[in-house]
Amino acid sequence: MHALLRSWVDMQKTSTRTLYDYWNKLRGSRSAPDRKDIDPARIRDALGNTFILELNDADRFSFRLAGSHLCTSYCRELKGRSFSALWHERDQDALDTLLRAVTEDHAVALVTFTGTTALHTKTSFETILMPLRHNGSTHTRILGAMTAIDEPYWLGVQPIVEQRIAGLRLIWPDDVALEETVRDVSVQVVGERSYAASPMPAVVYGRSARRYAHLAVIDGGLGN
Repeated sequence: MHALLRSWVDMQKTSTRTLYDYWNKLRGSRSAPDRKDIDPARIRDALGNTFILELNDADRFSFRLAGSHLCTSYCRELKGRSFSALWHERDQDALDTLLRAVTEDHAVALVTFTGTTALHTKTSFETILMPLRHNGSTHTRILGAMTAIDEPYWLGVQPIVEQRIAGLRLIWPDDVALEETVRDVSVQVVGERSYAASPMPAVVYGRSARRYAHLAVIDGGLGN
């Protein structure tokens, strides 16, 4: 429970917190719940922003299911569309590494990103990605939610055509230290540049850091 409560510190949207709470309780002592365990009625308040990703034949993740509010925000049906293709090409390496952390290491990823329309209007989103077991494996399914942090008047009229990662945090809910804080990984992005760390631990802003694709990764607790 402490891990759950501490993790809420950085979750800005109710749909994110609701889905994480449900996922965390449903999995119990497992690293991830099973796909068949998901009951949509239990996450009714978050369902419109909830999605499930599946690994397709091209070894990329696409939307298997996507909530109605999420599809409205993008002005199109997302089912069957590529999740990876939504992201700017400069973020592809970071995204691939992030998805592996979720599917292989059973981390929870909390991502903020900037969505831009063809008219160059922008808004911020929050998304959460959590491992989901399917046929005994966590490699082919991901449970998530994606919600606009603010909902400008044009959202749902002007489709998002490009999105860039603004920051992310990886959380290992079961890895609780003695002081009952959750071990996590924060990524800081400064404008169009990021501070690269060497393969061995380096120091960024006085804290140990390492390379995460093209971003600087800073290890620390959720309360930092």
